[in-house]
Amino acid sequence: MSGSLLLAVETSCDETAIALVEDGRRIHANVVASQVALHAPSGGIVPEVAARAHLRWILPVLDEALAAAGVTVRDCDGVAVTYGPGLAGSLLVGINLAKALAYVHDRPLIAVNHLEGHAYAAWLADDDEQDRAEPAFPVVALVVSGGHTFLVEMTDHLTYRLLGGTVDDAAGEAFDKVGRLLGLGYPGGPAIEQAAAAATRFDVTFPRAWLGDSYDFSFSGLKTAAIRTVAATRADLGLTDGEPLPAATVAELAYGFQASVVDVLATKTMRAASQVSARTIVLGGGVAANGPLRARLGDEAEARRIPLAIPRRALCTDNGAMIGAAGARRFAAGERAGLDLDARPSLPLAR
Repeated sequence: MSGSLLLAVETSCDETAIALVEDGRRIHANVVASQVALHAPSGGIVPEVAARAHLRWILPVLDEALAAAGVTVRDCDGVAVTYGPGLAGSLLVGINLAKALAYVHDRPLIAVNHLEGHAYAAWLADDDEQDRAEPAFPVVALVVSGGHTFLVEMTDHLTYRLLGGTVDDAAGEAFDKVGRLLGLGYPGGPAIEQAAAAATRFDVTFPRAWLGDSYDFSFSGLKTAAIRTVAATRADLGLTDGEPLPAATVAELAYGFQASVVDVLATKTMRAASQVSARTIVLGGGVAANGPLRARLGDEAEARRIPLAIPRRALCTDNGAMIGAAGARRFAAGERAGLDLDARPSLPLAR
């Protein structure tokens, strides 16, 4: 690729995000307006509330991103935007802004799959970061977030073969629900990780859903096991419904739950990498910010001498830069979207 500067828009869920990315690698600006505090009281994302918040923040985020990069829309070679999967109302806010910018400033429009954005976050570098080697193909990518958990093989850019995905709940959703069950904050992933770090006993173990030799994932049974374990623990301690669990007990339960999720994710990823003779393992998605998961994959990849590419934590959660990284590949391939581009809430990455 040569010299392309893309303005990238991401509004698939509850983050209003716009970035300026050069050549799919170099981040010149990456602005994210988070809605975590907005959805915390409900313990989950309310789609209508998320869409209204995007409408409130999209133009201020655009202005901040352009100012941070020191450019105008006319300086950009194209406008990349997430068109799925995600919440329909949220997606439409970003799509409509991107289409308006592309039309008014006569710039190409590039449609990007949100899921490939999470994979391509591993190609990004900050503006002041030294150049580093790109992930080498074939790549096995584990993308794990609140709404998605899957393993995919990439034999080249924009070429995906789905190895396995979740058959019920995503790992991030399981973290959120178990976090609420333990009386922790939202989102559940960081709260459970923080609680688990304080554990001094490791007696509680949770089941692993291996699903045979497949690369599919299942976390519904794990959530059920957590409900039963917490209920049994409360009964053993003689707690009434309104009484909170002791902090030490929460830490022990959080550790056991997190260990189960990490074990399944890491084991299947490493097995997939061995099967396809991967030259790089990529980890992406919001749950990729989890410290124990990063450490477990790092140790096992090092033992097998397979490079592991993980974005810094701020690039694991939804952001515009990852859409710019994936969009640059589609831009270089000559792909252009029309102004009739619409939201695809259930858009797959690969079949």
